Amino acid sequence: MNTPLTKRLSFRLTRNTVLLAMALGLVLNLTQVTLDFFNAREAMDEEIRALIDITRSPASQIAYNIDVRLAEELLDGLLKHPAIIDARIIDPDGFTLAAASRSSPDSRYRWLSDALFRSSRFYNDELSVPQLREIPLGKLAVTIDTYYYGLGFLQRAGYTVVSGFIKSMVLSIMLLFIFYFMLTKPMLKVVEALSRVEAKSPEKVRLPIPRNHRRDEIGLMVEIINKHLETIDSSLDQLRAAEAAMKNYSSQLESEVVDRTREISEKNEALQRGNRALIKAKEDAVRRARARASFLANMSHEIRTPLNGVLGMLSLALDGDLEKEQRERLEISYQAGQSLLGLLNDILDISKVEAGKLNLEVIPFNLRRLIEECATLHAQQARNKGIELVTEIDPKLPESYLGDPTRTRQILNNLLSNAIKFTNTGEVKIRAKHANGTVRMEVIDTGIGMSSEGLNRIFSPFAQANPDTTRLYGGTGLGLTLCRQLVERMHGKIVLDSEPDRGTHFTVILPLPVHQPEAAIQEAFDLPQDLLRDGVTLVVPEDFPHTTALESQLRAWNIPIHGREHAGDGPMLIAHGDRDAQTLASQAGARRVIWLNNTGSVTAPRTQFTLSLPLKREALYRCLSLPAPPRGEISAPAQASDQDVVPLNLLLVEDNQVNQLLASTILKKLGHRVEIAENGELGLKALEKQNFDLILMDCQMPVMDGYTATRKIRQNPEWQELPIIAVTANVMQGDKDDCILAGMNDYITKPYNRDDLISVIRRWGPHPVTPADS
Repeated sequence: MNTPLTKRLSFRLTRNTVLLAMALGLVLNLTQVTLDFFNAREAMDEEIRALIDITRSPASQIAYNIDVRLAEELLDGLLKHPAIIDARIIDPDGFTLAAASRSSPDSRYRWLSDALFRSSRFYNDELSVPQLREIPLGKLAVTIDTYYYGLGFLQRAGYTVVSGFIKSMVLSIMLLFIFYFMLTKPMLKVVEALSRVEAKSPEKVRLPIPRNHRRDEIGLMVEIINKHLETIDSSLDQLRAAEAAMKNYSSQLESEVVDRTREISEKNEALQRGNRALIKAKEDAVRRARARASFLANMSHEIRTPLNGVLGMLSLALDGDLEKEQRERLEISYQAGQSLLGLLNDILDISKVEAGKLNLEVIPFNLRRLIEECATLHAQQARNKGIELVTEIDPKLPESYLGDPTRTRQILNNLLSNAIKFTNTGEVKIRAKHANGTVRMEVIDTGIGMSSEGLNRIFSPFAQANPDTTRLYGGTGLGLTLCRQLVERMHGKIVLDSEPDRGTHFTVILPLPVHQPEAAIQEAFDLPQDLLRDGVTLVVPEDFPHTTALESQLRAWNIPIHGREHAGDGPMLIAHGDRDAQTLASQAGARRVIWLNNTGSVTAPRTQFTLSLPLKREALYRCLSLPAPPRGEISAPAQASDQDVVPLNLLLVEDNQVNQLLASTILKKLGHRVEIAENGELGLKALEKQNFDLILMDCQMPVMDGYTATRKIRQNPEWQELPIIAVTANVMQGDKDDCILAGMNDYITKPYNRDDLISVIRRWGPHPVTPADS
């Protein structure tokens, strides 16, 4: 195998070694030349100085005697030195006594010598005799040509560099032969042996170990290569055996693949048949779900219409004078109807969720006001059982959220109703706060609680924690199921923690985004400066359950809070029934006393204020902001009277005579004036004849329905701001959407309910500001 000389390992080793040696030699030679240069300069100076020292004494005698002939002989003797080109003796006055000179030699290397040593150098020395040192005799001046010394230095430097180069070349040739015979030639033999190995049978070749290399690196390399060749031999034998086995396995696998392919094809056909059956079953289920949803919607309307009449007539009958036995029977019938209505509502909602027909709104709403309304709605139910209903809403809770207020209200109402039902003593507490982009609402009661087994089935339809619960408390077990489904549809979660006889703790976490319109929604609470200065005196028992809610809201307004021991000059918040507080208020001369009414059975006299509990922030603000009455005797609050009502002129557009009678009777008993129109067309004619404060509009009517009538009303600029409340027996989500799109302001469902009518009229109708807030 022929390898070019420049590619051989010996050549490259020699080249690299020689280059390294030459570089090192060059550095050493340059160092030696540099040292010789400095030595040459120093030797030149020493030699000339020595010559001048020898000549100084005779030159001094000649200058003293002023012997010109001897001076010329002395100077000619100095010119015998090859480097001196000019010598002269100068008297003290600067005149030349005697001089001798000659020209500088010329050479082609002179420029290099002049660059290193300069072309010439000048030396002088003062002349004197030992006996008369104080008498100046002149100077001895000598000028030398440095070429004599430069030439000697250049010759020595050239010899040094040339000899170093010759040594490097001799070393290179010697190393080349040594590396070739000791390294390259044995390696070439190994490479030549490897080149003769055939690719088809590499295991049959073994490499020879070169002579004299058995124990060095080359011999070790050859041994390792031979071992690898033996390994290859063994591996090839195993590979051939494996190939033979693989051929057998391949034939078996081919037959198995054919069998499996046939089986997969058969199963695939069966799976396709199953998929077609599933698709058909799904389509049938969807059709049945749609049919069921349509049936439920129709049944809702059909059942609610007569049920509305039954409940309405029962309610009107209960308002009349009845014997005790008759009243009990009617009350039982009324409660049975209400239970039937609640069951119907829950079944319809659950069916809508399961059928995928429940659409959630995303509209701005005030969560704080929603919670306070729910608490107010259930307050009387809690008072009837002798338990406290407490609201603890974080004062920093944002004012407006984007979401579905109707379903949020439904979740909270179900949890509150459930908590009050299963609590006999103690309290039910509502908490709400905003954290990490979510709303956290908690309903905590001190009721009967439930076991771990009950926790596992409490959210199942038609199931309660304990079989005895149904017998003792009633109920269908659908409320919590609906709550869980609504929370999950809103992408939230509901967490339950409970122990038997220790109460129940529901936590609802909803990802409701904070609503940020163009102008941030923030209710202004402009409190009087004297209130912020004097603060309020809170006189309540230690175990008063509403203390935390009151104190947190007052602190959020930066209002100082005083106890009964340190009564301030501001208003006094006194818990109803505290006789000592009444005496304290009289003694302190408080002009504004706010009675905290948590029983629902008292109200303040005209000179005082009543704050109904659970706490409502706006009510507390009104009580604190209204001007104080004239000073007078502080008396205990009196028994509650009917709420002051602003008589409104209402238009009821309703085609059903039973509903007309029921709704008009309820509204008239509330102190309002009611005009009835049997359809939308008659309602438009009634609007043209007189002004109304609010319209209750049925949606399904002959001649002209409520949607069409509302659109025509909104076309008139004079009626743009007139509140229109939709009333319908349908409770599907699409019905509410249609009402809002038609231009209606709010939505209530049949049967007509006194509390619902009061709430919607209070929300949309004008109402007075009175000192007492119940």
